[in-house]
Amino acid sequence: MKKIEAIVRLSRFESIRDALAGIGVNFFTLTEVKGFGLQKGEQLMYRGSVYDSDYIARLRIDIFCNTEKVDEIIDAIVSSGRTGEVGDGKIIVIDLEHVVRIRTFEIGAEAI
Repeated sequence: MKKIEAIVRLSRFESIRDALAGIGVNFFTLTEVKGFGLQKGEQLMYRGSVYDSDYIARLRIDIFCNTEKVDEIIDAIVSSGRTGEVGDGKIIVIDLEHVVRIRTFEIGAEAI
């Protein structure tokens, strides 16, 4: 079992969500995050005025899956989230030792 964490652009989220749904991934956790990277902040437009920001707003998508599905999920995220410019994000894959579904007390792959 694996946990996939993907830090992605806000503007690419809908296409990533649709790509994940297309391969049968219909459940994930979504978190708004802020970071600082190679882009050194962003320019935000609000009511016609441009504001500089010291941080980069992104989304973090957390997906729990079986090991066999990891490459397919990564391909879906990369193909739908990539713009080819600095700031497209990162994908991290983490081993899961133990997963328990609280409602039914299912353990392991059944809990995913």
